[in-house]
Amino acid sequence: MLTITLLGTAATMPLPDRALTAAAAECVGHSLLFDCGEGTQAAARRAGVNLMKLDAICLTHYHGDHIFGLPGLLQTLGCQGRTRPLALYGPAGLDAIWPALRTLTGPLPYPIRARQLDKDPVDLAAFGWPAGAQLLPVPTRHRVPSRGYALTLPRAGRFLPEKAQALGVPVADWKKLQHGETVQAGEREVTPAEVLGPPRRGLKFVFSGDTAPCPALEAAAQDADLFLCDATYAEPEQEAQAKQYGHSTFGQSAALAARAGAKRLWLVHYSPMITEPEECLHFAQGAFPRAECGFDGKQLTLQFEEEPHG
Repeated sequence: MLTITLLGTAATMPLPDRALTAAAAECVGHSLLFDCGEGTQAAARRAGVNLMKLDAICLTHYHGDHIFGLPGLLQTLGCQGRTRPLALYGPAGLDAIWPALRTLTGPLPYPIRARQLDKDPVDLAAFGWPAGAQLLPVPTRHRVPSRGYALTLPRAGRFLPEKAQALGVPVADWKKLQHGETVQAGEREVTPAEVLGPPRRGLKFVFSGDTAPCPALEAAAQDADLFLCDATYAEPEQEAQAKQYGHSTFGQSAALAARAGAKRLWLVHYSPMITEPEECLHFAQGAFPRAECGFDGKQLTLQFEEEPHG
C-alpha cells in the first residue's frame, strides 16, 4: 500500500490554512517528499507524517514557493539525530542551487546526496522499498527547467504452490520466493519467476509540480491511481495567462487526467486569489467527474486491487 498526504497546496504565498507546495508518499516505513515549500514541517506534524523516515526529497523546480522550507527541514532532521544519508533530486540547476541551500543549513550530521534527474528512473529498492519500486522523472512545461514525478509500485504475480512443490522447494522457503528471493532446492536454485503467475496491477502516483499541460505528463499519468496536478488558475478564461506562466487551469488538469485514464485527480497549487477552491470545482468535474480539491492534510492510502476468489 502507498499513503499520500498533502502538506501544502498554496502557490506563491502561504495562507493561514494553506502552506506552500509539498506532498509525502509513505510505504512500509519509507517515504519520499515532493517539494518542500514554507510550512512543510508544521504541516507534516499536524498530519502525523514522520519526516525522519524520508529516503529522498524530490524537487520539481527551484522557485521559492517549492524549496524555501528545505533549509529548516534539513536542520531539524540533524537536530533529531539523523545519521542516515538523504537523497536530494531535482532537474537541471541543482548543481547551482544545492551549494546555496547547503550554506543556509550549516554543518549536518548526515550526508546529503544531491543528484540531477533527467530521464532515468531511480530504483527505490536500494532504499529498502519493495522490489521493483521506481521513481520516474517526467519533463514538464514550466518557465524554468522542471520535472514532475511518477512513483510506481509493481505487484508480483500470485504465488503458485503447485509449481514450488514440483520443483522440490521446502515449504519453509516459500515466503522467501514470495518476497523476491532465490532459494535452494536440492542441487539447483529456484527463482521467484519460476513459481509466480503473471505480474498483477501495481500502484502509480503522479505529482505534476508546476506545469502547463504537456504530452510527457499525460503519458506519465496513464492509469495513475492518484494524480496530483497543478491547478493554479480556476476559470477557463484564464488559460492564456496559465500558458504564459507555465501553469494549468482546473479544466486543463481535469481534461489531461481524463485523457490519461487516471483513477483520481487532486487539484493543487492554488493561486492565492482562489480562496474557496470547492466553489470552482465544477470547472474540473465537467471534464473529469472524479476530480477533487486538494487541501492541506488530505490523505489517501492506495491499496492493491482485490482479486476475485475461486
